Amino acid sequence: MKLYVGNLPFSATEHEIRELFAQHGTVNEVNLITDRQTGQLRGFGFVEMDDAGGTAAMNALNGTEMGGRNLNVNEARPRNDSRSGGGGGRRDRW
Repeated sequence: MKLYVGNLPFSATEHEIRELFAQHGTVNEVNLITDRQTGQLRGFGFVEMDDAGGTAAMNALNGTEMGGRNLNVNEARPRNDSRSGGGGGRRDRW
């Protein structure tokens, strides 16, 4: 099960997240999303766990406080691979 973890403190580390989630089951992977230019944490990431551990972690950790912020933990939605960035079709500009 892949979990979305939002509203992370910018000081959070992969080790801290792994330890937090490991209290509820086996953590297979932690992926914290960083800004490409600055390398700073963007405030969210993903944790992959077995289904039972993921469900337990989601129920236990959603809304809990970490570093002064309330975590948002839920099941990750599949990524939409459309990278067009929106915009629509071409328009003639006068």
